[in-house]
Amino acid sequence: MIAAPERLQWRFLFTHTPGMTTPVRLAKRLAEILPCSRREAELYIAGGWVRVDGLVVEEPQFMVTEQKIELHPDANLTAAEPVTILLHQPADIGANPSAALQLIRPETRVAHDPSGIRMLKQHLLRLTQHIPLESGASGMAIFTQDWRAARKLSDDAATLEQEYIVEVAGNLPPEKLKLLNHGLTYNGRALPPGKVSWQNETRLRFALKGVQPGQIAHMCQSVGLQVLAMKRIRIGKVSMGKLPSGQWSYLMLQERF
Repeated sequence: MIAAPERLQWRFLFTHTPGMTTPVRLAKRLAEILPCSRREAELYIAGGWVRVDGLVVEEPQFMVTEQKIELHPDANLTAAEPVTILLHQPADIGANPSAALQLIRPETRVAHDPSGIRMLKQHLLRLTQHIPLESGASGMAIFTQDWRAARKLSDDAATLEQEYIVEVAGNLPPEKLKLLNHGLTYNGRALPPGKVSWQNETRLRFALKGVQPGQIAHMCQSVGLQVLAMKRIRIGKVSMGKLPSGQWSYLMLQERF
């Protein structure tokens, strides 16, 4: 169970008759009291619209006896839409999707998430990662339940532009900066043109399509630079913004990669 968000104004609707001590599934009890079908009761519960003794319960199989049961006045039977989650993945996670997934918890959601999406436990289920960060990099990681987002990220991975901020050490004359933009090879193939420029005295901004694992480090080494840190801040049209390290937010409904 999780505590109900303060912004939801609950009102007491019903409680079970005292003296009934045989535990039953919450979905069955809710269906009896409303009344409604068992499927409708399950949708209310999974949608985060039901509280038991003041706490939101999202599991239809939760067992109840004489507890106080409340339904939110705005409750509806619309099934929750699948979500996409943006995580600011720390560098020490590495290329390990399981470790990154463990960071996506209620307590690590960024305060004042601009998406306005009401968080549900089901949003943390069946998340798959796409275009993962390489080992040693930090920044924007994408996890989704939405087949539309998954298809876009899979089918267009080679054409979606990714933006990185790379901290480097070493000297970079103008002619070698031109090489970073176009003229290098990787794994025996010529790299397509990119956009590489100085962000400040020690950091380069890379905007590249179809980034391959190890490619940016190889590009830097090819022109005599050492990579000290690497952070991805954008994929396609979606930017990580000011999301703090180790925290996550929902992709807003109007955002598209």
